[in-house]
Amino acid sequence: MGMLDSHNTTTEPIDYTALVQAEHGLVSRRIFIDPDIYQQELARVFGRSWLFLCHESQLQQPGDFFCTYMGEDPVLVTRAKDGQIRAFLNSCRHRGMKVCRADEGNTEAFTCSYHAWTYASDGRLIGVPHHKEAYYEELDRAQWGLVPVAQLDAYRGLIFATWDPTTPPLDEYLGDMKYYLDLQFGRRPGGTEVIPGTHKWQIPCNWKFAADNFVGDLYHAPYSHGSAVKVQGRTQAANRRRAASMQVSPGGGHGMGVHRPDLDESRALPAIVEDYIRATRPEVAQHLSYDQAYRVAAVHSTIFPNFSFLSNGTMRVWHPKGPEKMEVWAWVVVEKDAPPEVKRAILRNSQYNFNVSGIFEQDDGENWNQCSASNRGYIGRQQDFNYQMGLGHEERMEEFPGRRGFAFSEINQRGFYKRWREMMLLDTWDELRPGLRS
Repeated sequence: MGMLDSHNTTTEPIDYTALVQAEHGLVSRRIFIDPDIYQQELARVFGRSWLFLCHESQLQQPGDFFCTYMGEDPVLVTRAKDGQIRAFLNSCRHRGMKVCRADEGNTEAFTCSYHAWTYASDGRLIGVPHHKEAYYEELDRAQWGLVPVAQLDAYRGLIFATWDPTTPPLDEYLGDMKYYLDLQFGRRPGGTEVIPGTHKWQIPCNWKFAADNFVGDLYHAPYSHGSAVKVQGRTQAANRRRAASMQVSPGGGHGMGVHRPDLDESRALPAIVEDYIRATRPEVAQHLSYDQAYRVAAVHSTIFPNFSFLSNGTMRVWHPKGPEKMEVWAWVVVEKDAPPEVKRAILRNSQYNFNVSGIFEQDDGENWNQCSASNRGYIGRQQDFNYQMGLGHEERMEEFPGRRGFAFSEINQRGFYKRWREMMLLDTWDELRPGLRS
């Protein structure tokens, strides 16, 4: 099967049609716990999807690099001397050692600490100790450079890559989701930048619980986060905002929660940030559209499979580390042309609420941990999760791309798991392509 080899150890094929009945709002708990499903997932989902790597602002100068993961494969992202951004498997071609063990930085070249094979920032093998004496100058170094990703592209400063050369272009993969990405990353011509620093922590849960939460779960907010909302004195405002919010499913497994500021202007962010958003709307209307400036605003989102963000500047990747463990990587993103005081307010707000020790973050991590643990038992893993909220009440929108449901709706989760099932079942992108549309 090539790219789709998944080291499956089960004796019988896995019936994904029975496990994920998204059209009926039923998803088996088994897909969150089964190690064989997880191995197939690494190949069929993470091996073929466009995955977020980093932001362009993290690679500003030639020689800059950033280390991340695609699935469980370590990846080295670089800006080479020619200014081009490239990405490679972070693994020496000799014995597999990581050629870069720092998280990020700037360097002329990457030298493996095991046997000192050295690679340029464009991936070429440029140094092999004792090439003349030990290899008799017969090693073809041109054939032993770092393994590159199959495709790399960017949208609004967000760098993505895929291992699959047959995956449709990023523009097509994102589809109608680009309209909503613009609300967070393309409001102003200057674009966005990441505030330096990456927060990383692990949670004993399956990665899909987090992607599921960010793709469309506003339902949990007044209950899981009720105390935090009361502490901040935002209960009435939160209720009004939910009444003016909706879940949007644009296709491809992506999902977005949006707010209608033209229907309710209650503040959700620090006053200085809300005032900045209002003041820049005329510019946004010229740069994007009137609707994107005045009638729709981002709340929460997941780009299938594992890249998520919130309206307060929080940006996340949920790295899978096994069926019952994930590693959260978090950043704060701000508009590049925003005043320094606005950037500081966004940073403080995000850290206070969604840092590893943030008052909202603690609630979510505990939920996902306990949800994952409940699937370990023999009886538990035979049950289905219920995703029937709003089932049959979705509607296609005329004013915005995609289909929508009420603020409390699981339309986006159903779209997410439907796409996951398609990735696990279908072998070619000719078959998968129709699922990119809503």
